[in-house]
Amino acid sequence: MRVLAINDISCVGKCSLTVALPIISAAGITCDILPTAILSTHTGGFRGYTFRDLSEDIPAVLKHWKSLGLQYDFIISGYLGSIAQIEMVKSVKDDFLKKNGTFIVDPVMGDNGILYSHFAQNFVNEMKGLCEIADVIVPNLTEACFLTATPYGEFDEQGYDDLLDKLKKLCARPSVTGCDIVENGCTRSAVFYTDENGTTKKYSTEKISGAFHGAGDVYGSALVGALARGVHLDDAVRIAAEFTKDSIVQTKKDATEPRYGLNSESQMFRFLSALEKATK
Repeated sequence: MRVLAINDISCVGKCSLTVALPIISAAGITCDILPTAILSTHTGGFRGYTFRDLSEDIPAVLKHWKSLGLQYDFIISGYLGSIAQIEMVKSVKDDFLKKNGTFIVDPVMGDNGILYSHFAQNFVNEMKGLCEIADVIVPNLTEACFLTATPYGEFDEQGYDDLLDKLKKLCARPSVTGCDIVENGCTRSAVFYTDENGTTKKYSTEKISGAFHGAGDVYGSALVGALARGVHLDDAVRIAAEFTKDSIVQTKKDATEPRYGLNSESQMFRFLSALEKATK
């Protein structure tokens, strides 16, 4: 199995490719990368960061890859800095994804009910087009709301089901993270997703208070690693959600600054053990 991860490189603050590459590789899957930009830090909680758009460098990279005959079983796209890069990803899918391969889109655009500062509605509209050609999409709740023109706010389980029904008009298998639900009087964090048969399901974990940067990248990377190992979608969602929760718990226990990302390294053995059990 060979995976291509398309995302930015944030040199400090564990997210994007610095999360995808170690997690997918640890799962036993070859992971190649296509950086869309290089930043000194990620943009959440840091000021004065540097940003270099790599759009001009990408065509030469892709030309070289074509000469090598590279093809991928999975392609996952994450942060894209412009509409031009969205179009580039569409071309990468056409040129490098194997027949019957899986294309996964993490439509990185916003959080906490608002778009990131450099994105506007025209970017959302173009991202919808990318989601339409994906096999799986993994938006957070904010991104799911923007993709479906749904007001952001509190949802009950019926509201999440309705949101998934709207997303399924874009992509047959959406997986929405960061959904708060109440079970037995306790608030829990859930992933709502659609399986291969079109059935909406959920998987919930303990809700950890606080804001933790890079959690979506950890979840998406673990999900790809599990799917590439041949794990069934239900188990892949469970394993990825538990690994993300365990990483958040570890980060809070260590009392490190959340903007520096999740301390998932010490939870890797548990993640890999769950993968081994699921593939037996």
